[in-house]
Amino acid sequence: MSAEFAAPRGIPDYYPPNSADFRKVRDMLTDAARRAGYGHIELPVFEDTALFARGVGESTDVVSKEMYTFADRGDRSVTLRPEGTAGVMRSVIQHGLDRGQLPVKLCYAGPFFRYEKPQTGRYRQLQQVGVEAIGVDDPALDAEVIAIADEGYRRLGLSGFRLEITSLGDDESRPRYREALQQFLFGLDLDAPTRKRAEINPLRVLDDKRPEIKEATADAPLLLDYLGDDARAHFDTVLTHLKRLGVPYELNPRLVRGLDYYTKTTFEFVHDGLGAQSGIGGGGRYDGLMRQIGGKQDLSGIGFGIGVDRTMLAMEAEGVAGADAARCQVFGVPLGSDAKAELVGVAGQLRSAGISVDLAYGDRGLKGAMKAADRSGARIALVLGDRELEERTIEVKNLTNGEQHRASLDGIVDEVRGLLG
Repeated sequence: MSAEFAAPRGIPDYYPPNSADFRKVRDMLTDAARRAGYGHIELPVFEDTALFARGVGESTDVVSKEMYTFADRGDRSVTLRPEGTAGVMRSVIQHGLDRGQLPVKLCYAGPFFRYEKPQTGRYRQLQQVGVEAIGVDDPALDAEVIAIADEGYRRLGLSGFRLEITSLGDDESRPRYREALQQFLFGLDLDAPTRKRAEINPLRVLDDKRPEIKEATADAPLLLDYLGDDARAHFDTVLTHLKRLGVPYELNPRLVRGLDYYTKTTFEFVHDGLGAQSGIGGGGRYDGLMRQIGGKQDLSGIGFGIGVDRTMLAMEAEGVAGADAARCQVFGVPLGSDAKAELVGVAGQLRSAGISVDLAYGDRGLKGAMKAADRSGARIALVLGDRELEERTIEVKNLTNGEQHRASLDGIVDEVRGLLG
């Protein structure tokens, strides 16, 4: 019988045992950022629509085609967040974080929303981990942000990914490149929407995934050839720092990210085991974003967004072991109502001691309860019946090797702690 309700198309559920892998990926990636001094920020799930229109760019597919936008009860236009950087910058401005110690280093994780065609690893509710470092235009900071992502992937056990990197230039080099690129594009036989995009933001045309457009733009001029002295020096210094940090990279002068705010250092992590949808994370520097969304200062920033779902697929493609799916370390098996009452208290004591515990509920027999203990992934089973209760003892069974012994009920917390190490 099918369920009456199901999750909306393109919206995944995360449930045991696979949710353990999801949590491992998310936590490992955020931990890499925390160890580099990045503080946690929790962002609103929806924001004023204008924030994303101005911050992300109206010519992008994200804004023009993919946003979940609606009017609230006050007839205000709000949008489910499609990405994190604009919201972080808004929060920094609103709460005056830019007037304190710089750079402001922040890390976040959670769901983001884009109305895309659902496919493997690409969902309408996507899960991301992101970091942002705002307020200092330093190539060493660019390298640090990239190295955090690289470290997170490697600590998860991934090795089949690569870092592609380029520079999208600065206010000096981009106008010259824009003119050269538009001159090239306007010489092509483009359809009306693509020509319009070339007029507004010609870089967006290079991000077009249609084979005919990719073929037509194969000989387009490269932005790296138009970098001025300052932008070139910045990029070269980033690459030098990456070498010092032991982060391998490949230059990709045709790399274009899907958001308008990127400048200078721009990068993407790709994994060939995922087929055409090979990106597992990426980011870049976004000089000018603060000014675009109303900040009184015009501070630079650098950040990334990593797809948790796509990272899980990369681990699967490489056969990398996921998280331990065990629900608990100890499983209690009460045989009788008095034994259950006692084990409820024992479970509370063990949990207070930092040990995860589950019990066999529902008055199961010993055989059914021990099957539940095996399925739980616990290392130890505690079996308590009326006779043991009268003697103030308890049966302790090692579920890994089958060994068991009787222990003092009153000293069971210390006993279990010692067995778990």
